[in-house]
This record gives sequence, structure tokens and C-alpha cells, in this order.
Amino acid sequence: MNLFFDIETIPSQLPGIIDEFKAAVTAPGQYKKADSIAEWLRENRDAEAEAAWLKTSFDGGAGQIVCIGWAVNDEPPACMQARDLSANGESELIATWFDWLTTYHTGNSGTRPCLIGHNSNAFDIPFIWKRAMVLGVQPPLWFPRDPKPWGESTYDTMTAWAGAKERISMDRLCRIFGIEGKGDMDGSKVWPMVQGGRIAEVAAYCRGDVQRTRAIYRRMTFATAPTAAQPAPQVSTAPATLPESLFS
Repeated sequence: MNLFFDIETIPSQLPGIIDEFKAAVTAPGQYKKADSIAEWLRENRDAEAEAAWLKTSFDGGAGQIVCIGWAVNDEPPACMQARDLSANGESELIATWFDWLTTYHTGNSGTRPCLIGHNSNAFDIPFIWKRAMVLGVQPPLWFPRDPKPWGESTYDTMTAWAGAKERISMDRLCRIFGIEGKGDMDGSKVWPMVQGGRIAEVAAYCRGDVQRTRAIYRRMTFATAPTAAQPAPQVSTAPATLPESLFS
């Protein structure tokens, strides 16, 4: 069983976190005089703190998961999103996804799925584990903990193409294989969209990444032959049949 998946993350929502970053900002070493240091801090402290805070979306110890998308084999992509930006909302999201994984795993004679994503061994899986530990949500026993690049429990399309030490974007792989890419959307726009109440669009983007990952995987494993670039099938923005409280 192949399980294609993707997560969308946002910066830390902990109270007072930006103030902590502001307090940690220091002037570059070339500023020696107290007045020049003070002036630099007045002009740059807020921007530097915000830049550092935004990077917590890549840190499983601080950032949060707001959306999880997946598809099993050839089934249509599904997606769950947090009901709000609280720790309880994120905990409920992760726990519900884990429950779904457990139910699906049990219903398929205990067959362990292969988790397939893009940069998933280095980012998605560790991020999920860290959030699960922070929130006290127990993953399924079979869920990969520290997957090896060429193990059987996962397949990382970035590693499969670029190797363990290099990187390649999903959009670049889409162009190489003639698959419709992301367009003008990327992960850096997720937080502004969530902040603007556009979580349904983020969920649709997440489902699209799942679909693109599956298309890339099929080309990499010779399951589909090369064709002229064609628009990807439209992904429904309707939520999957899951607890309604998880969807906007």
C-alpha cells in the first residue's frame, strides 16, 4: 500500500514568542559604539525578529501543523486541517490523522504502508514526530521514526532524484517530467493565507502537492510513460469524509 502525503506548517503560535526573538536580536559585530548599536536596533530589531520567527515553521519544536493531505494508491487526495491555531486544535488534527492511519492499516490486514512524499524523510516525518512528542500524541507503532534514504517504509522523491546530500524542488521535478507544477503558489505563502482566513485554499494546495508527488513517483518508478505536459486533473476542494470539526 502506497500512502502519498504532505503537511503544511506555520510559525510558532506560542504567546510571547516574537518578544523573545526581539530580545535576542543583536547588532552586527562591526557596530561598536553604543549609539550606533542602539540606532541599528531601532531600525532593524522588528524585521530581524519577524524573520527569525517565520523560520520556526521549519522547526518541529516550535512551529505547528495546520494541514495534512494524503492519498492511498490511486484514490483521490484527502485533507484534514486544524479547527483553529491553538495547541488543542493541532493535537486534535494529528491525533485524528493517526487514528485514520491505524484504522486503514488494520483494515488492510495490517499491511504496513510505504509513506511517499517530497523531502519527507528530512522534513515531514521528523516534523510530525516532534509535534506528536510535544503534544503527547502517540503515533502508530509502525509509523517511521528515522527512515533511511533507501528503506522500504518510505520513499522520498527528492532523495530518489538528488541523492542524500543534494536538493531539488518539487516544482523543478514537475518541469522535468512534464507534470503541471505549483504555479505561483509555494510554502512561503501558507502563513499569510492562514492569517487571512484562507485555510480552505491552503488545504487545496496541500492536496495538489499530494497529487504532484504521486505523479512524480509514478514517473520515477516507471509506472507511467512520458507524455506531453498535460494539466493535472482538477482536485476537488470538498473536504474528505472525516470529523466535520476539522474543516472550515
